[in-house]
Amino acid sequence: MQGAWSPRDQVQSPGRMSTLGRSSVILLTYVLAAIELTCLFMQFSVLPYLSRKLGLDSIAFGYLQTTFGVLQLLGGPVFGRFADQRGARAALTLSFLAALALYLLLAAASSPALPGVYLLFASRLPGALMHTLPAAQMVITDLSAPEERPAALGRLGLCFGVGVILGSLLGGTLVSAYGIQCPPILAALATLLGAVLSFTCIPASTKGTKTDTQTPPPGSPRASVFDLKAIASLLRLPDVPRIFLVKVASNFPTGLFMVMFSIISMDFFQLEAAQAGYLMSFFGLLQMVTQGLVIGQLSSRFSEEALLRASVLAFIVVGLAMAWMSSVFHFCLLVPGLVFSLCTLNVVTDSMLTKAVSTSDTGAMLGLCASVQPLLRTLGPTVGGFLYRSFGVPIFGHVQVAINVLVLLVLWRKPMPQRKDKVR
Repeated sequence: MQGAWSPRDQVQSPGRMSTLGRSSVILLTYVLAAIELTCLFMQFSVLPYLSRKLGLDSIAFGYLQTTFGVLQLLGGPVFGRFADQRGARAALTLSFLAALALYLLLAAASSPALPGVYLLFASRLPGALMHTLPAAQMVITDLSAPEERPAALGRLGLCFGVGVILGSLLGGTLVSAYGIQCPPILAALATLLGAVLSFTCIPASTKGTKTDTQTPPPGSPRASVFDLKAIASLLRLPDVPRIFLVKVASNFPTGLFMVMFSIISMDFFQLEAAQAGYLMSFFGLLQMVTQGLVIGQLSSRFSEEALLRASVLAFIVVGLAMAWMSSVFHFCLLVPGLVFSLCTLNVVTDSMLTKAVSTSDTGAMLGLCASVQPLLRTLGPTVGGFLYRSFGVPIFGHVQVAINVLVLLVLWRKPMPQRKDKVR
């Protein structure tokens, strides 16, 4: 289309792609995502043991997770709109600075001389602005062609896998070798590096020279990043509610299990910190292979609709196996199916949703997508804790089967639309 911006071009206009070429920006974005995810999973591996050291019971630990989930849930859509308006550089830098504040507070909470419980809860506050992954997804979406998008977003899963493996291994190993304060200090140094790289090397904007947003008249007030009506209006676009509902519903049962996994690994599987780290590293390795290699190959051969149905069907099979799971060995056997389901569902629905909105709103839509996991972390500790105490681990498999059977029936009755990207 004449006048449209091609994502393959290296735009050299000021403030856009003058710092690095397109391929270099994408590569650096992958590196930044890997750094932040590594630090995040270091924190996840330390948090349950730090909470226990500070005397928090399972209920208080649930409140801690809920606090983090609520803050990320509220901050995700606003952060996405901020990224659309202020650009990739500002968004990534802000996310890394928020992460730096979180890890510093977490390190302070592990000091015996300070009020650890208060600092532990205070460390959740910067989580509202910690959204490096959706910011990275926005950059990849802006710089990739529509037909390349599922594979490009899938390769971002390699970064997630690196984060899970390195973060889980480093978290458990460093706690055992140097104490519980070491991982958050190392994470703080790494996120400081990420902030510097984001501010100095990422272009101010990765969007095209033309978008389908109208330029406001001179002198008119700039649209606010806190305009919730504008954010909510994205969910009223054609077919977006159905795709988003499938994303939330299919993720919900597995999200409950993963939120409770730190407790299940200690109580049900009887794992130590280092052993839990090895298990999460296995999970991350499979995710690297699935998103980095498998999804890219599948997306070139099958439609997004077919992949979405396959992921939901795999959820059902894994749920049946989870209902009979009795040991960590059994869990390791079903992890490949679980990882395939999660990766395929999230990559395909993210791709569908970004194609359903204008180029100028991809950040806000990805912010809404990123709010799904915080929503699960908000509801998960309460709902998951109740189910776990009342019915044990098998209940998570039963819930997964029931919900995904309903989702599969909906998908078969009314197929999802096949959309092409909006004009850039």
